[in-house]
Amino acid sequence: MLTLFDYLPSQNAYKVRLLLSHLGLPYRTQLVSIFEGEGHAPEYLAINPAGAVPAIRLDDGRVLAESNAILTFLAHGTRYLPADAFAAAKVQQWMSFEQDYVMNIAGLRHWTMTGKLARRPAALVEMRRAGGLRALQILERELSGRPFIAGDDYTIADIALFAYTHRADEAGLPLREFAHIGAWIERVRAQPGFLNEHHPYAIDPHSSGELP
Repeated sequence: MLTLFDYLPSQNAYKVRLLLSHLGLPYRTQLVSIFEGEGHAPEYLAINPAGAVPAIRLDDGRVLAESNAILTFLAHGTRYLPADAFAAAKVQQWMSFEQDYVMNIAGLRHWTMTGKLARRPAALVEMRRAGGLRALQILERELSGRPFIAGDDYTIADIALFAYTHRADEAGLPLREFAHIGAWIERVRAQPGFLNEHHPYAIDPHSSGELP
């Protein structure tokens, strides 16, 4: 059985849990206490050199880290990743966008929810906010013309983008102002096997832990 190395408040880990729920795949969970230092233990660094979650271990002992790499692996041969090379590349295009642009939302949300925002330089906070707003503006424009981000079908690109985008209000961003994103969020929530869960951070606001 597949093992998922998880930290429940992590939206990166939620991406993997969501796909596993869609696929109906059984798995076991091994929680990694990122903010208590478990991510930097030598045995975990052998699984994910970055010390973050998520990561998975297969039955044969092979391990894989980074949420979008895991999504791509698990979705291979399923409806969530097109078989056509060009369509699959479009999915990867939007997963790259998630890492380049939507992670501004993730970072700002993390600082806000863990009490670190006031300790960050104002210019850096404003840069993150501007980057997060730009990500929302791009998604709003793109989703005005199609039901899902890579076309007519729900794919792992939507899963990757949904994780932090639907929590943008927790980063202090005006999510309610983006009607097409709101409609897309509801379409994602309507997918079979959707995993409706949220685990808030419960850490010391003075912790030095980084975004998992």
